[in-house]
Amino acid sequence: MNPEPNLPPERLRRAHDLTARIRAEIHKVLVGQEATLDQVLVALLAAGHILLEGNPGLGKTLLVRALARATRADHARIQFTPDLMPSDVMGHAVYDPKSEAFRIRRGPVFTNLLLADEINRAPAKTQSALLEVMQEQQVTIEGRSFPAGRPFLVLATQNPLEQEGTYPLPEAQLDRFLLKAAMDFPREDEEHALARLVTSGSAGEGLRLEPVEPVADLEDVLELQQAAAQVRVDDQVLAYAVRVTRATRVWPGIAVGASPRGSIALVRSARARALLDGRDFATPDDVKALALPALRHRITPTPESEIEGETCDQLLTALLERVEAPRA
Repeated sequence: MNPEPNLPPERLRRAHDLTARIRAEIHKVLVGQEATLDQVLVALLAAGHILLEGNPGLGKTLLVRALARATRADHARIQFTPDLMPSDVMGHAVYDPKSEAFRIRRGPVFTNLLLADEINRAPAKTQSALLEVMQEQQVTIEGRSFPAGRPFLVLATQNPLEQEGTYPLPEAQLDRFLLKAAMDFPREDEEHALARLVTSGSAGEGLRLEPVEPVADLEDVLELQQAAAQVRVDDQVLAYAVRVTRATRVWPGIAVGASPRGSIALVRSARARALLDGRDFATPDDVKALALPALRHRITPTPESEIEGETCDQLLTALLERVEAPRA
């Protein structure tokens, strides 16, 4: 099933080596969370946005800051709160008495890596302010359009436990996220290493980012994204991604299945994962490995499934066992 190479071997090796160095630099300060880091790198290479869901204290902010440092990318952090206004995110026009004219004050969204912390604490009107820039990579202020940074990646976080004072993300916004990563607690050995790292020679609890060396720049990231877009996807692999997505619309226990964006997300993510592994072709295993993060936020369980305690991940896992994958 290996299609003809579509990337020159030297370009493929360079992309693989560069992503390996970025991962190694981030791991100097981030202990564990291998699956989440891989999914963040997949989102970066696929030029998509990612939603990070996990309990507080698991390193979500640290991951974003380390990624920005390793790639020399500008980054900004927005703490979403109930009183946050759309203009606080996007920017607004202000009157300049000296020039007697209005000028545009750009908001924190004009960056490369945007950390939208606890995004579900802001009301819908503020959450929806991100829709345009996430989809079209531009911001409209006072009728004028301004391009966002390139590359541009939204990494949003939300706490799965606290429901008081939160606003569920609209389905239209959830669909704009390429992946939804579920961060779990570290293993005992990882937590031991983390405690040692944080408390070694430091009075506070924050991790220093000085160990992270910049190993890439924005041009390198754009080159990686172009390389990922040229990874070959065999017709059988493409058909498998479509079958998996379409199966969510008729699967027992799922009230609302994934839109066609689910199929697109699976293909884009499979390409990026192949590049991370040093391959110039995607496989059914790439699709299967990323089916949960690509689809878990695009489906809605039935009330009966929720009463029985079935999660989106459990429903998707059962679905993947029944959808036939192409064989080599």
